[in-house]
Amino acid sequence: MKKKILILCGGVSKERLISLETGKQVAIELKKNKYKVLACEPDNTLLKKIKLFKPNIIFNALHGQFGEDGYIQAFLETQKIPYTHSGVIASSIAMDKIISKKIFLKNNILTPKFLVLQKSLFNISETKRLLVKKKIKFPIVVKPINEGSSLGVKICKNILDLNRSTKVLFKKYDQLILEQYIGGQEIQAAVINRNPLGAIELIPKRLFYDYKAKYTKAAKTKHIMPANLNKNKYNEVLDIAKQAHKALGCKGVSRSDFKFFNSKFYLLEINTQPGMTALSLVPEIARHKGLSFVNLVELILLDASINRWKNAH
Repeated sequence: MKKKILILCGGVSKERLISLETGKQVAIELKKNKYKVLACEPDNTLLKKIKLFKPNIIFNALHGQFGEDGYIQAFLETQKIPYTHSGVIASSIAMDKIISKKIFLKNNILTPKFLVLQKSLFNISETKRLLVKKKIKFPIVVKPINEGSSLGVKICKNILDLNRSTKVLFKKYDQLILEQYIGGQEIQAAVINRNPLGAIELIPKRLFYDYKAKYTKAAKTKHIMPANLNKNKYNEVLDIAKQAHKALGCKGVSRSDFKFFNSKFYLLEINTQPGMTALSLVPEIARHKGLSFVNLVELILLDASINRWKNAH
């Protein structure tokens, strides 16, 4: 008898529409394969729906704040029902770009030089001094510490750009991270159930692989699968992605975002709940490996059902 799967999607983050699309795609595939599926929002009716539906597994298709930052995971832990993707700690760490970068560095994983800015303490003259001290040169990337899908990311060419962008972002966020811009190839590597799945290269027509490039067909980002790397470098990026997945304690599937420049891989960040839409990268990588969309989803569900409680408790 096929299991009952409750799909959590939607939510209140800025990635709500992407989450709904992920939930829709997962539901379509599972229903085709005779699973009993219920898709619902993480609202005040969730607990009632869980008790009525009695799912075997909860597929967490939420993205962004409250969905992949440990918040909903903490609630799901109290229900003692296996759920997909990473747990409370790994989710919260991966979502925080500052903490995750520190863990990367501790594990000898190369990541761009960075500087943290606090809204209450922001001073452009002091920021300029710190950039010189840390040898961070323009262009510089400025972004929120806890957003996904490249939301709020700005690339600044000079100090005037930086001052303007930080002031705009500080209207919405209390903390920002400045990062040395790294050129070169854009590489994304996926890991599933602690095993590397593959790496894809992206060539966006926009300045970088931003929100529009990720989710708009008109943006026409070129996808190269497998990534255009020699065999040794391809295996190297998969190994780094696996190390990062393990270092943060991730479960299920993760996608690590890299820049490859001067023969070095720079890990920008790791996504613990990658999108599963028609334009998403992890399903595309899986297809190249001979895994259909539903096979990919079933592997994620299998990890949740077998390993969730054994590893957590």
